[in-house]
Amino acid sequence: MPYNADLVHEMNLLVKFPMHSDLEGIKVRSDAMPELVQAAQRLYAKGLVTQEDGGYLTHSGHQAVEHAKSVLRILTGKVAV
Repeated sequence: MPYNADLVHEMNLLVKFPMHSDLEGIKVRSDAMPELVQAAQRLYAKGLVTQEDGGYLTHSGHQAVEHAKSVLRILTGKVAV
């Protein structure tokens, strides 16, 4: 299954979450770009974040971020993301 625009928006949003603390999350404001608002809602529906507007990562969300950041590092050749 190839990546589609929705998956790319979700992955771009996921890699913005901090991995160093469970006490930090993100909030996607209602006036953000519609594709980001919708990506946050889809991540919530998939059980990866705690709120429809972002919130904190769930356990599955942490795993998804780790994998998404690994792929990004491999494809871009950058060590830190």
